Amino acid sequence: MQFRGAEAVVTVKEDEVIKKRIKKGYRHPELDRELRQQRTKLEARLLSSARRLGVPVPRVISVSECEIRMEFVPGKSVKEILSENFHEDVCFEIGSGLGKLHRGGIIHGDPTTSNMIYNGRVFFIDFGLGFFSTRKEDMAVDLSVLFESVKSAHFKYLNEIWENIMEGYSKENPESEAVCCVLRKIEKRKRYA
Repeated sequence: MQFRGAEAVVTVKEDEVIKKRIKKGYRHPELDRELRQQRTKLEARLLSSARRLGVPVPRVISVSECEIRMEFVPGKSVKEILSENFHEDVCFEIGSGLGKLHRGGIIHGDPTTSNMIYNGRVFFIDFGLGFFSTRKEDMAVDLSVLFESVKSAHFKYLNEIWENIMEGYSKENPESEAVCCVLRKIEKRKRYA
């Protein structure tokens, strides 16, 4: 099975996933290759670092020039799970995982419920937009992206989902109150934009 995104082609096999960053014709070839290599290496480092922090992520098998081979994580997307019903434990685990990432200086970049797999635990996938940072603003933007994802895909249970996500987040990130303060400022800016 193969999927094509904006940045990569993802091939799913029985026990592994191959993510290959695709060439961008509008960029100079040398610059394009360099950018794809950097993003690939960074994503592999983010996955390995997240795993060391105790966050469930696919295990990296190998990294080559513009390709990452990682383990296939079976299960359903969290988007599917939460579309069926509200699951307090799943929501708490989402917040807990994101809190661990932020505590460890990792920004996911696109923490939507589509980028999480549930198979008894919540696995975070697709760190293609991720980076390392300890800035509260970056953490707050990550939370804002997650909130907008939940709001658009799971509006029926929005309050319950968000409350449990934030409970898990606060448990794992000692800076959660400061991050939430910045998040409130971001939300105000969005309202007046």
